Amino acid sequence: MTRRSSDILFAGLLLGFAAAALSQPETGATGSVAGIRVEGQLFDVNSSMCVVRPDWSGNLRAGGQTSFTRDGKVVTVKIQPPTPRPGAPAPPMRQGPAPAYSAVESVEDTGPGAARIALEYTFPAATDMAGAYLCLQLPSSSYSGGRMQLVDPVAPAPAEVSLSPGIKDQNEYVHATASGVRFTTPRRQLEVMFAEPTEVIVRDDRRQNNFDLQVYLAVLSGKAAEKQTAKKVFNVKVSGEIDHNPAQVVVDASRPGRVFAGLGGNFRLQSPRDPAVIQYNLDNLRVVFGRVAMPWRTWHPNEDVNPLAEARAGRIAPDVQQAMEMAHKLAQKGIPVIVSDWSPPAWAIIGSAGGSNRGGGGFLDPAKMDHIKESLADYLVFMKEKYGVEAAAYSFNESDIGIDVRQTSREHADLIKTLGPYFASRGLATKLLLGDIGNAYPISFINDGMADIDVARYVYAISFHSWRGCTDENLTAWGAAARKLDVPLLVAEGGSDSNAHQYPQLFLEPSFALHEIELYERIMAIAQPKAILHWQLTSDYSLLAGGGVYGDNGPLRPTQRFWDLKQLSATPPNAFYLPAKCDRPGLTCTAFGDIASGVYAVHVVNNGAARPATITGLPAEVKQLRLWVTDAQRGMHEGTPVPVANGKAQFTLDPASYTTLVSGQ
Repeated sequence: MTRRSSDILFAGLLLGFAAAALSQPETGATGSVAGIRVEGQLFDVNSSMCVVRPDWSGNLRAGGQTSFTRDGKVVTVKIQPPTPRPGAPAPPMRQGPAPAYSAVESVEDTGPGAARIALEYTFPAATDMAGAYLCLQLPSSSYSGGRMQLVDPVAPAPAEVSLSPGIKDQNEYVHATASGVRFTTPRRQLEVMFAEPTEVIVRDDRRQNNFDLQVYLAVLSGKAAEKQTAKKVFNVKVSGEIDHNPAQVVVDASRPGRVFAGLGGNFRLQSPRDPAVIQYNLDNLRVVFGRVAMPWRTWHPNEDVNPLAEARAGRIAPDVQQAMEMAHKLAQKGIPVIVSDWSPPAWAIIGSAGGSNRGGGGFLDPAKMDHIKESLADYLVFMKEKYGVEAAAYSFNESDIGIDVRQTSREHADLIKTLGPYFASRGLATKLLLGDIGNAYPISFINDGMADIDVARYVYAISFHSWRGCTDENLTAWGAAARKLDVPLLVAEGGSDSNAHQYPQLFLEPSFALHEIELYERIMAIAQPKAILHWQLTSDYSLLAGGGVYGDNGPLRPTQRFWDLKQLSATPPNAFYLPAKCDRPGLTCTAFGDIASGVYAVHVVNNGAARPATITGLPAEVKQLRLWVTDAQRGMHEGTPVPVANGKAQFTLDPASYTTLVSGQ
């Protein structure tokens, strides 16, 4: 992955958690409103900005260059069309070219269960389109079979429409003008009122296997004229049943799984603010793996010059020295080090001059493979000689998408077979990561390596990155692959939004923190990785605020995301995963046991309202659990110890929170 820390000024950053905690609407980086929380329970809104093609054959969700700011109860998102690279084609609009437009959206918390969404579109050129809309996607599981009521509809529109499932490939439930719309089911209600009569279109599209209700609320109907601007205000309110039902967490301590070593981190240095942030994290988090960059381009810029001889003579580039010193710092703490490359020298690749930092990097030049493997090994040898660090593993970062070396599955496997024995011949114990790909979905990238026994012997771990999320089936496949090769599984870059450095105020949103730790816990529950290496434990994507990070010059201080990861790292070292099941929607749980020491841990993410909870299946020797909670107001706050009798513990899950319970500490 490629990212750069910037000096973006946080408008209102010093409001910190206090301001963010006021937010009931959950607003994303592109202006999407996932929903509105009531007593911690999220009621779906699933809004987005979209421009629809004239024939309704496709639409363009808002994207491009984004800014995200918060001022008290108001989030403002500004979107500009992406700036194309010279010679690059225009981005597609599913079918046909995408219209260029900019948009500004503000989302204000206006009270319990309510939000005001103000949306403005600007079109620099005349645009043929069906319209520009605030779009809602309402899950059929919640709204199908309910009723829709139009407020003050313009005749001949009906006042009320059934939302019973349609039977056509494409169903249009209503196309009318009204002053508002209500969606009602026995368990919830969503109301959107308009400041002026507005076009309302409600449909589904089963041709695309989309059974959800798609609601289009027009900001601008029909074509846009050159330099036309259109504005609308929408007042949204949600209500319904709050799920406070008791939760059961069932642990099976009799079936230990793989080992969870703990939390790791990436330490790719990019900013003068990095050292202070790194030191704070290393002083306050239990870190069990570290991943550092190899600045290959500056290590060996000239193919005809021996880089090892240069380094031994004291001629070494500053960024190379800093990267090796970072590895040394980790090694001094007994933290295994993975070395990854983002920056191949131009002489080593074909198809690109190097340094793309956008994906689509060049392929390694087969004719230069002898020099390539020697250059890489020279780096690892010098790091071992000078800094006393022998890398546990090596990889090219995200080579499936080319950041900045691109490989096919077969080339990836063959390179492991090439580098593995060569590293060994140079006296290195360093092995390779199989995969280390940009997200969890293209698992087929490791297929050639999985099938080749000569590859497997040089694999240190199988690795993927967690950007763009993952399905349960996908995670199951990654876990199965690691078990098949009998090697660890590592999430070598942990994170949920690879572009978040562009709109860093998002890092302070409680919803961002909650969904990030929820993602980690779900990955752990299904795939059982040995470690998740968070991106990053530097000032980039920082877990800390202040200290000059993203323009905040206040004191260096932890954020909710820091406390989430500190709480995660409270898991007993090298404990086994234990099967654990939660019986309520919105809960994600994991359990661990250091059976030899009799120490056990249970983590629960509650993405909903408060509820009583019971854990069963703990070993009989467990008599008490310490309890910590992190949420928008508290960072790893220790609560009252929880008694355990006959393997059963009862406690309360707070709303929208992360709870950890640990025995024997």
